[in-house]
Amino acid sequence: MTENKETKFTEDELKSLQDLQSSYQQKQLQFGQLKVQRLLVQQQLDSLESSEVQLESEYVGVQESERKLVDDLNKKYGPGSLDPSTGVFTATETPEVTKETT
Repeated sequence: MTENKETKFTEDELKSLQDLQSSYQQKQLQFGQLKVQRLLVQQQLDSLESSEVQLESEYVGVQESERKLVDDLNKKYGPGSLDPSTGVFTATETPEVTKETT
């Protein structure tokens, strides 16, 4: 029959083991913090993408409004150019088309 012989670690050995355990716990905590930061950044990216899609839609709406306004002004005043600083519209002369009969 063999006896169980207990061996006690030295203080330095116990300190090394405790330091190792503490290092693992610290790394686990840092991994958790990193994951939370990653989640927050992903949420920000998702929000930015959503805002970008909304702005693109609004930009298309502004372009459509511009086209409608230009069409309306062309119908009212004919082709020409506008000086936005003075508000003066200058009509473009269009050559008259004559019908030739043969």
